Amino acid sequence: MGGAKKITYSRKPYRVSTVGIDQRQLFGQSGAFVKEIELEFPVRIVARGDEIQIYGEEKPALQVKELFEDMIQHLASGGIVSEQMLQYAIRMIKGEEAAAVPDDDRIIMTNRRVPIRPRSEGQKRYVQAIFSSDLVFAIGPAGTGKTYLAVACAVRFLRERRIDRIILVRPAVEADEKLGFLPGDMKEKVDPYLRPLYDALYEMFPRGQVERHIETGIIEIAPLAYMRGRTLNNSFIILDEAQNTTIRQMKMFLTRLGMNSKTIITG
Repeated sequence: MGGAKKITYSRKPYRVSTVGIDQRQLFGQSGAFVKEIELEFPVRIVARGDEIQIYGEEKPALQVKELFEDMIQHLASGGIVSEQMLQYAIRMIKGEEAAAVPDDDRIIMTNRRVPIRPRSEGQKRYVQAIFSSDLVFAIGPAGTGKTYLAVACAVRFLRERRIDRIILVRPAVEADEKLGFLPGDMKEKVDPYLRPLYDALYEMFPRGQVERHIETGIIEIAPLAYMRGRTLNNSFIILDEAQNTTIRQMKMFLTRLGMNSKTIITG
């Protein structure tokens, strides 16, 4: 009879600080998340004070260290670790989420022939998630490339005819979208809030082409309120600044998604 494979644990642990983090959220109810990670990786996890100690061979131990660091960063930014998020993160760390990104990581070229590519490991995982999943939530500080990389991926999908149109959406002004007191017609009222999306497009298309695509409906840039009552099929949809939406608005938006569409929600 064949015996079980022996697991060799390192004597010196890999350490992750949990200072400022609620370990109950990190470890799950009764340590459920820790038990699940230990089932997925040949490691032993020990919590000592404000520190996680990971024992195991170098590769799996470093994978689990990276997994905990990602979960801690997510919690620190106000997120919640769920069973679904943990399962997805494990698959990403193990490399089971294949992404159709070129070997050189280049997404597209700008008008100036400068390649747009993810630079950090977090950005690489973000782009991989965009290519491999139909719905992606991107949470992070301002200036980390969430919107810019999503627009670059949308332009590539359009060029490769994977989708028929790009729809860029933002909450206008504030979560309640009260525009009535602002001067000008509707376009003049909302354009300043959509300017970051225009700027990204102008880097990736010639200006005249952006305007033509907007006129023909291939590219649509609109405030979130305009999504009510629609079903968005064959589209690449980006909801930017989603932290400014209400629960009601988010529910409305998520029920607009149709067949063969990809949606990125940043905030």
